[in-house]
Amino acid sequence: MSCPDRRLVIVVRADPVICGHSGEARNLAEVAVTRGFADVRLLTWPIPVLEAAGLPLKPLDRIQPYSDGISVERPDPVGDYRVPDGRHVAGLTGRLVELLAEPVPTTCLSMYLTPHANVVIDAVRAAEAAGFGTDVHTIAKAVGSDVTNVIRSCLRTGRFGAAVATLTTYLAHDEVVAVSEYTRDEIVGAAEAVDRRLGTRFAEQCRRRVTVSYPPIDTSAYLDPDPSAVDATLARRGLVRDGYVLFLSRVTRAKGVHDLVRAYRASASRNRVKLVLAGRGPALAEVRELAGADDRILFLTDVDDDEKPLLMHGCAAYALPTKPEPDFVETFGIALTETMLAGGGPVITTLTGGTGEAVGDTAVIVEAGNVAALTSALDHVILEMTAIERRAAADRGREYALAFDRGRIFDDLFRARAHAPATVTTLHPHQEPTADAG
Repeated sequence: MSCPDRRLVIVVRADPVICGHSGEARNLAEVAVTRGFADVRLLTWPIPVLEAAGLPLKPLDRIQPYSDGISVERPDPVGDYRVPDGRHVAGLTGRLVELLAEPVPTTCLSMYLTPHANVVIDAVRAAEAAGFGTDVHTIAKAVGSDVTNVIRSCLRTGRFGAAVATLTTYLAHDEVVAVSEYTRDEIVGAAEAVDRRLGTRFAEQCRRRVTVSYPPIDTSAYLDPDPSAVDATLARRGLVRDGYVLFLSRVTRAKGVHDLVRAYRASASRNRVKLVLAGRGPALAEVRELAGADDRILFLTDVDDDEKPLLMHGCAAYALPTKPEPDFVETFGIALTETMLAGGGPVITTLTGGTGEAVGDTAVIVEAGNVAALTSALDHVILEMTAIERRAAADRGREYALAFDRGRIFDDLFRARAHAPATVTTLHPHQEPTADAG
């Protein structure tokens, strides 16, 4: 697919935010420039705003550069102190209107609906009302948090107006996609709940229109890391190959990190391997207190994108015992597939949300929230599995995860079907794409 006269604008919480959508946006942008898009832009938030929001951020001085042809714009806010909220949204919307005023056919992708989908729809409506003759195609991609953090929250509190607004804005896009089959089911379920309460017809539209586009992953960044780079990184961190269990994710209760610390401290395998908790998040202080003075539990809060695959490659096992919480359910589990690509030890996780889609039948599965089962799984992987079994597990995991390569996911998402009737199509990454798959 070549698009020499087209522009791609992705409205997203981009780097340095530690977020699956941030990585997705980078990977889609990188593929876009190889597919001939003449202008690729990430429209995102000023870094001080991200810092003030308390979001987990990567080290600012070690963010990987984007390829030539990709621009990251962080528009200044619009208005003064008399506009207590919405100033930055106005800045994003205004900048997108300016881009849409230019005579360039444009695809706009909003990732994480609130408020990015609003930015796209408001900008498109403004550009059309101004008579700019805009040639634009819009895509909205939803994650689980769009349902759990926004729509489900509205349902619990009886604030149906915000749920209606979110679904209406989502469905106003030319294409609406979800990051996993689980997420699509959650969207339909939430729409059904709104319909039952208000007599609306959102669910029928969602069932008919929402398709699935899995997270795009730069598989080349994880395959066959330089052995000397792995050894140097581990030495700098005081680690050795196969000498640690790795947790690398946001440090929140929903990721199961509290359960992992308890399971590790109760395990026999703690006498053989360390536990490395890499990441930041709102529960970091709690988990530090839970770990206490145990010098076999290491906290790494400054891991960058270059170091991540090296740590994954060298671990004895990767554990993400994620579990459902009212405000978050694991949508997919990108770190699971990244670890499988890196070829580290076996992956231990739960069948929560979309994790089953991320790992297939290649992971060690435990019941969410079951600390005793997690302890047993750690001991099984570390103390009982043979080297041959571990190698076979790693090979199966890598083969499965290769199907999420960003090039394939990009081509599927941006397949030229902008004017075709929307159909419900779920392309599993291990299927061959068809002409109308989306």
